[in-house]
Amino acid sequence: MSGCGTPRSGVLGPAPRAAPSTPAPSSVAPPVPAVTEPSVPTRTSGPAGSPTPESGTTGPTPTSTANRDTVTIELWFVRAGQLVPTRRTRPATVATSRLALAELAAGPTSAEAATGLTTVVPPDVEVTRIADGVATLRAPAVGDPAQRRLRAAQVVWTLTQFRTVRRVRVDDAAPAGRSDLADLLPPIVVDNPIPGERVTAPLVVTGTADVFEATVSVRVLDAAGREVATAFGTASCGSGCRGGYRVVVGWRTVREQRGTVEVYEVSAHDGTRINTMAVPVLLAPGG
Repeated sequence: MSGCGTPRSGVLGPAPRAAPSTPAPSSVAPPVPAVTEPSVPTRTSGPAGSPTPESGTTGPTPTSTANRDTVTIELWFVRAGQLVPTRRTRPATVATSRLALAELAAGPTSAEAATGLTTVVPPDVEVTRIADGVATLRAPAVGDPAQRRLRAAQVVWTLTQFRTVRRVRVDDAAPAGRSDLADLLPPIVVDNPIPGERVTAPLVVTGTADVFEATVSVRVLDAAGREVATAFGTASCGSGCRGGYRVVVGWRTVREQRGTVEVYEVSAHDGTRINTMAVPVLLAPGG
């Protein structure tokens, strides 16, 4: 059954718990050389992975923060052979594409790595030209075909957040856009919150999903793994198509602590939680 329409949300009862993730070490981004590129272009967009006329799908827009000396960009890493988005706020530069590639090569932070994120983009991938909406890259031809496709997907989904880039060409390959690599998205994509973020109640959880009857469920766990809040939302499309979702969830805690936001699908077969995306966060006191 397909669920299409206006996203909605509500409150759920208790749900089963998922196993914790295994931490992994962090990486530090290398210095980014300056190049002449359009500075912080903008694009009107919805949640990560939502439809757009330009490229089939698009993610959050890179935007300047209140501090004009910084820029926030979206990065796509890999987990279990699929693409997962996160964000970085870095010193502003006109070389936004090189900044994004350097961050991809540096890899995930410790909080992101704890969720299983990794990167297959090496440090010697570079943009040689951006013209007519196509970014041309030079990249080493290493790895098996599956790894090279994942590397291309990381780069394509990251660089096409910029208005000047609709497709990406790696060496002599045909240019590719997001729609060409959309099969590498997991059933549920979470673009807010991001791993390690300090969150307050009520929290707006956003992303895209292709799930049964378009229903996306959310629960919040405290530091002890106790469930402190649940909610659900309906994506704009589901059961065979991808749609954006927005779920508002609140909780009551007496102290600031580490916690987890889990976004998942309830199995139509047996009611268990499947396709879970767990995001470690810092829970601010809520009431």
